[in-house]
Amino acid sequence: MALLLSSAALGSSIDALSFEDPALEQRYRTLIENFRCPVCQNTSLAGSDAPTARDLRARIYEMLSDGHSDEEICDWISSRYSDFVLYSPRAEGAMLILWIVPFALLLLAGVVLFAVLRKGRAS
Repeated sequence: MALLLSSAALGSSIDALSFEDPALEQRYRTLIENFRCPVCQNTSLAGSDAPTARDLRARIYEMLSDGHSDEEICDWISSRYSDFVLYSPRAEGAMLILWIVPFALLLLAGVVLFAVLRKGRAS
């Protein structure tokens, strides 16, 4: 009896989605791998059993079935859960500063190092 109940519990966490188009299924798999679960934090939607992740997977499936583009799905999820759910945040707005500052600091360090080494040779 316990074995039967445990197998039923495991079966309930599996998403039974059917895709007529293999390309659509691949888009779905790619999308759920590229979004972070808002509950689990460091788990993708594909690897999470949280109810929120199940709901998001179902919503992504619905949106793909309705003909939405990957960009529209990404916009919808990030507008609802912020850019936190994106494993690769967009380089725009305030995030652009976070993308540029490390490279600018590295460039500045290289210029300072070059100047110090050049001045050391002149002495």
